[in-house]
Amino acid sequence: MEHLHNFISNNAIMTSAIILIVAYIFIAWEKISKVTIALLGGSLTLFLGLLASDKTPDNLKDYFISFIDFNVIFLLVSMMIIVHIASKSGMFTWLANEILKKTKGKPKLVLAALAIFTAVASAFLDNVTTVILVMPITFAACKLLDINPVPFLITEVFCSNIGGTATLIGDPPNIIIGSAAGLSFMDFVYNLTLPIIIIMAIVISFMVFVYRKELKSSKEKMELVCQIDNSGTITDKALAIRSGIVLLLVILGFITHDITHIPTFLIAMIGASILMVFEKPAEVLVEVEWNTIFFFVGLFIIIGGLEHSGGIELMAKWLLNVTQGSQELTSMIILWASGILSGVIDNIPYTATMSPMIATIEHTMGADYATPLWWSLALGACLGGNMTMIGAAANVIVSENAHKAGYPLSFMYFLKYGIIVMLISLAVSTVYVYFRYLVH
Repeated sequence: MEHLHNFISNNAIMTSAIILIVAYIFIAWEKISKVTIALLGGSLTLFLGLLASDKTPDNLKDYFISFIDFNVIFLLVSMMIIVHIASKSGMFTWLANEILKKTKGKPKLVLAALAIFTAVASAFLDNVTTVILVMPITFAACKLLDINPVPFLITEVFCSNIGGTATLIGDPPNIIIGSAAGLSFMDFVYNLTLPIIIIMAIVISFMVFVYRKELKSSKEKMELVCQIDNSGTITDKALAIRSGIVLLLVILGFITHDITHIPTFLIAMIGASILMVFEKPAEVLVEVEWNTIFFFVGLFIIIGGLEHSGGIELMAKWLLNVTQGSQELTSMIILWASGILSGVIDNIPYTATMSPMIATIEHTMGADYATPLWWSLALGACLGGNMTMIGAAANVIVSENAHKAGYPLSFMYFLKYGIIVMLISLAVSTVYVYFRYLVH
């Protein structure tokens, strides 16, 4: 055991890097659940002594708990609780139906309206919740119009990932980036809203053009959409009012963070706690995606092992050597590598690995140098998820539900449009990052 300990101590970077790479391979393989892989990797990191598993006055910096970002964990859990309780009331479905009725049943407007609703909702709710909410409305509208729902579903998926990029809470990679870089909710809004609006407008226009021949219906059927009965959609008015007020106050708390300096996770925790007063905790907590939470915990431990061994610092030095310190080249490599890799592998472990690397670069080169790198990572990691069917959790959920409804969405069919949407997104992001941050 002593020989093993000495070997691990002398080869800590290599050992921690192997654990991370093997974990990546198994996560991409998808035969074993990613939470199991993350926890196995985390356990191995602790067993091999890459991080300290017990707390003593001498090892506070090595203690594994120090590497778990509880800002991220508590923000995720709290937002999951708030969104679950609010969605029980039917308030989001009611809102989507009201928007649908305003389109007068015109298929192209219906597609655009549902896509915009999905994007805006995804900026404040998580993407999976948003697509789960919007799918039944989409199927119902398409049935009334007697048209294929696939163009609507695929556009909604693209827009859920695009919209989620705009805010701190819209996509888990942004939560990781926000915590690592010390960026507030409004930092994301100020820096990412403009490119996201441009990308969304281009993508929706592109999808309407591609499916223009299919987006047709008769006048009688369009009238049916205008007459959707929305009176019974809100099943609990008191709950809708209560959760609506709390959700708005939480978002207001995020917006005013720069004034109040109350941590984002704490604002969300207060909101979740208030709503839980009126609920049965056991019924609510069972709906929290604990798989996702423990996936994050395992992942933070694995990456903590690499960070503590000096592997992350080595990666940062390598990147700066390759780009010879060029801010422009470093930003573009991060943007495009993030976009392409996030389409193939899970963007959460990718972002969790890249964030401490950029933090190290920031420590070496300064905050001004790192600013475009953080935004390049956010744009690439979130928008790259549109490339393939496995690029984001929302993509998988929609494809599975489409298949169950008798409208199979094949991997290659999704890829045909996903690559174009990803290239559009990264091209716009490249222009934006270059002119916003790199032209001096």
